[in-house]
Amino acid sequence: MDSSVDVVVVGAGIAGLVAARELTRTGHEVQVFEARDRVGGRLLNATLPGGAPIEVGGQWVGPTQHRILALIGELGLQTFPTHVAGRHIAEVGGARSDYSGRIPRLDPVTLADIAQTQWRLDRMAARVPLADPWRAPGAERLDSQTFDTWLRRTARTPRGRAFFRLLTEAVFSTGPEDLSALWAGFYIGAAGGLDALIDTEGGAQQDRVVGGAQTIAIEMARELGDRVMLDSPVTAVDWDAAGARVRTGDHVVSARHVVIAVPPPLASRIRYSPGLPGDRDQLIQRMPMGRVIKINVVYPEPFWRADGWSGQANSDTRPLGTVFDNTPHASTSDGAVPGVLVGFLEGRHADRASRMTAADRRAQVLEDLAGYFGPRDLGPVDYIERDWAEEEYSRGCYGAFAAPGTLTRFGPHLRRPVGPIHWAGTETATRWAGYMDGAVESGRRVAGEIVCSR
Repeated sequence: MDSSVDVVVVGAGIAGLVAARELTRTGHEVQVFEARDRVGGRLLNATLPGGAPIEVGGQWVGPTQHRILALIGELGLQTFPTHVAGRHIAEVGGARSDYSGRIPRLDPVTLADIAQTQWRLDRMAARVPLADPWRAPGAERLDSQTFDTWLRRTARTPRGRAFFRLLTEAVFSTGPEDLSALWAGFYIGAAGGLDALIDTEGGAQQDRVVGGAQTIAIEMARELGDRVMLDSPVTAVDWDAAGARVRTGDHVVSARHVVIAVPPPLASRIRYSPGLPGDRDQLIQRMPMGRVIKINVVYPEPFWRADGWSGQANSDTRPLGTVFDNTPHASTSDGAVPGVLVGFLEGRHADRASRMTAADRRAQVLEDLAGYFGPRDLGPVDYIERDWAEEEYSRGCYGAFAAPGTLTRFGPHLRRPVGPIHWAGTETATRWAGYMDGAVESGRRVAGEIVCSR
């Protein structure tokens, strides 16, 4: 079956749906193809006992993420704050600290080392041009080394290095030895500094979406109606200067423009004829996805709150290195909802956990939660996990990152169109890359490219 439209969008995550929404509003005829049987991409809601939604994919928004917050408002959705009241837990370098506020109670030498390392990191990140990080001062030097090498040269104490390894795994879902120091600087700069990335109040984890974050994509898809086709993986794009023919199953659609709004590793699995320029192909070969298993553990009530804990915990030794209170927004008249702790197995910990049996992985998670908050963690009423590396149409989370040498050699091709083909996705953003806000930016950017090409 053949048809034609102005624009084909590949991928019904936030980036693709925003692009389709913007183009539709400017009078373009748009068709969105989504490989999955749902919209949302790396956003996905599951259901708790009793029916409340819970996020098993991306979920948080922060106060400086203006694009996604504006979109949430346009769609008539609301946010609510992440629970932070109570004492947090930090386990770093063999020392445990119970604390309130932003800063763990570690020894003065470690705290001084963390402070000077963050000062140097924020200074380096602030000097990276967000639209073209490969032009940063010392870009070649930064891009030729791993972030681990940079941290080892900058942090002076074992606990300081352990702290920044923990942060790297929590932010990038990979180890610092895997990514370019220049990419780390760009990513931190795109968020406005390290505090904006890692803080809850005032930072990227401040708020959640009532009804679950996938609702953002669901509402946009509802607006677009039958312009969104599910269960339609795109297998090939045949293109020339005049346009493209996009193939999905037995459906071939001709279009003047194509927007590829999927993660870089998935974009490389589409067959392009003629093939993409070598530099573009080399770029996406060097941008793997992070790896994370996200686990929501459900209890009859959030018992940790009564014990004075916030539910927020971090450890540089436990596999479940990052934990938050993920209790959903009260949706019943009496406000009764189950208590939920969400934890993340990230990077190397996700590698190891994925090779365990499901029973052994669950036992490890519950053991870590009991180590944080006490033995009552061993008796949940539900356990919901999602291994994003096993997702055929994600192949990892939270996002892609650049290996050493990638940005300075091939970075200009990250957003540069190839004939009628345009590149969207949060990894192409200049602000809040890797987050929902970056996805919105990228969708609007490619829509603008296409509108301006008329």
